[in-house]
Parts: sequence; structure tokens; C-alpha cells
Amino acid sequence: MDIKSYIQSGVIESYVLGLADQDEILELERLRAQYPEIDQAIIAFEELLEQTAGEHAVSVPAGVKEQLFERLKEEAMPAESAPRIKETPVVAAPVRRMRWAPMLAAASLILLVVSGALNVHYYNRYHDVRQENADLISQRTTLFADNKTYQTRLIEMQEDLDMMADSAMMKVSLAGVKGKENNAATVFWDTHTRDVYVMSSKLAPAPSGKQYQLWALVDGVPVDAGTIGDCASICKLKNIPGAQAFAITLENAGGSPTPTLDQMYVFGKVG
Repeated sequence: MDIKSYIQSGVIESYVLGLADQDEILELERLRAQYPEIDQAIIAFEELLEQTAGEHAVSVPAGVKEQLFERLKEEAMPAESAPRIKETPVVAAPVRRMRWAPMLAAASLILLVVSGALNVHYYNRYHDVRQENADLISQRTTLFADNKTYQTRLIEMQEDLDMMADSAMMKVSLAGVKGKENNAATVFWDTHTRDVYVMSSKLAPAPSGKQYQLWALVDGVPVDAGTIGDCASICKLKNIPGAQAFAITLENAGGSPTPTLDQMYVFGKVG
């Protein structure tokens, strides 16, 4: 069971605030006895409610207590000037209950108002806490996703560095041709497997609908070595058994069976 997800689901807050249904209560009490983390979470939320109640407590205005007791005293004590009548147990009890009725009604009304205000406050606080919790979960998920992306990128960079440092890897520098001197690329040719890799970070961005394509010059004939896609750093292209030179041209997206020579950007000889 994922204890953290269960604690963050909001069921503990509903339980403490009395908003949980019977099934949730039974399940939570069972899990509380089984998992100390859930028990600690319940205690922590109860302490939070007590602290919040203390911070938002409203003090009774001065003199209200004394006025209330004075009023009760007047209601409970019969006036001396009232004419005496024959008292019987049957009549006296209802009279006293009738005199207390307004005070009890007022006290009930005060308690109802205070209870309603507290319910509204804690209900709003409950939703605020749940929203804050949801925001934290969202932020944590985003951080985890970003961290995973960074880790993947670092692994790829380390693999690229290991590949370039391999003694079996031949490096061929491709310089910009006339009119395109600002461009450059590097071909890494594995002398064991004959796989070809290209790093094209110094090529101008390809226009829309266009794509760069690598060519291997084999016995004076250009051979397709693969199109250069959206690689983070180094693209693995085709396997080339032998070549005297490499060149990159700009072709229509998807590549071309033959190079467009007037669109050649870089060229470099092997060795």
C-alpha cells in the first residue's frame, strides 16, 4: 500500500473534521492501528486544528460575564413587592422554567452562531490545506519529471563523450565550403563496426521542408550515409564500410538518392 498517497488523499482531514463517511472511518481506524505513519498524520492534523483555533479565538468583551450573571440572578429571585399568593408545586415549577426559557434560547442562538462560524472557518481551512497539498504534489511531480529529463540527458552526454574518446573512433572534420565558411561538422567513424556518427551543431538551422544529408565518397561515387534528424548532440547514421571523404548537403525533407552539389555545406577528407 502506498502510505504517502493515502495520507495525501485528504481522507485524514475529512476524518478529523467529521466529514468522512462510515466506510472511510472504519478503513482509516483499521489502517491507523496498522501503520504508525497514518496515526502520526492524524495527530499532526489534530494539533494543527487546535493551534489554528487558538490563533483565531475571539475573546469575550469585558463585562459580558458580569451582566449575564446579574441577569440570571434577577430572573431567579422573585420580586419582594409582588403580592404573595398560595404557592403549590404544580404552579411554581412551570413559572421558573418559563423565566429561564429566554436565556436558554439566547444561549442556544449564540452557540449556533459560534458553531456555524467555526464550521465555515475549518471548512475553508480544510479546502485551503487540500489545495496547498495538491499544489505541492503538482510541483513535486514537475520536479521529478525535470530531474528525470536531466538525468537522461547527462547519461546521453556521457555516452557521447565515451564514444568520442574511444581509440577505435576515427574523427573526420568537415569544414564549410566556399560561401558557407561559417558552417562546420564532425564525423566519427567507428573503425571496428563501421558505424558513422555526425555532430552537426555548427550547421545553420535547416529551413522548413529541408533536411541535411550526409554523403560518403566511396571510390569517387557519393553514397547516402543518412539524413540528419533532430539529435540532441550526436546523430548515429548509416554503416559505411569504406570512404575517402564525407560531405553534407541540404536536401528536401526525407533525403535524396543523389546529392544536390550546389547545396553542399561542408566537406572533409578521411585521414
